[in-house]
Amino acid sequence: MAQTLAVAAATLDLLASGAIRLEGQFVWGSNTTFLARLRRGAVELLAVYKPQRGERPLWDFPGGTLAAREAAAWHVSDALGWELVPPTVLRRDGPFGPGSLQLFLALDPQRHYFTFGDEEKERLRPVVVFDILVNNADRKAGHVLLGEDGHLWLIDHGVCFHVEPKLRTVIWDFAGQPIPARLLDDVDRFGRDLEGAGPLRSALTDLLAMEEVDALRRRATEIVETGRFPLPGPGRPYPWPLV
Repeated sequence: MAQTLAVAAATLDLLASGAIRLEGQFVWGSNTTFLARLRRGAVELLAVYKPQRGERPLWDFPGGTLAAREAAAWHVSDALGWELVPPTVLRRDGPFGPGSLQLFLALDPQRHYFTFGDEEKERLRPVVVFDILVNNADRKAGHVLLGEDGHLWLIDHGVCFHVEPKLRTVIWDFAGQPIPARLLDDVDRFGRDLEGAGPLRSALTDLLAMEEVDALRRRATEIVETGRFPLPGPGRPYPWPLV
């Protein structure tokens, strides 16, 4: 575990301070997205760069905030200890201005929710709890991917953390079922860590509005008190497109 933590710290440090060179552009998706190479000395890695100025305006989310929400989603995943979101930071000095930088993972886009088998879908309970917690308004099937080692990875969290209920997801497999106790314990600990003026709250208030952080804490409390996966609705419960 110590080695894993050291590697993760080195990755975050390089994302936060390495020299950025753009390698290409992803042509699909709603927002401008680039493949970037980060380097410091002999160490380098690939990352996904999403500049704020390339964000498509949305009627229900403040402009220029999607990149910060990407980074906030990593903080939540990290604080929970679930390792679902690839390391992500907000850089102020990107080639096209401020934007998120997320570790690029060579994942097979065909291995997603709609192509998972029953055993793989049974592993998705932490994913669903995570989406409830961050209030994910756009959990498409293609945003849930498997690494070669079978590790679950979640991407694209630019439309999360709204103060109003916005949950839209393709994953309703567990609706109405009890949430496993170990997941509730992690969410309860997360909610307590958000109280006061600790490092988690400080990191998130640097990225989100104060009322969004408060809403995040309330959702953590509601998840623990309810103890069950929600049913679809009210409102449109699915994203579009689905993949």
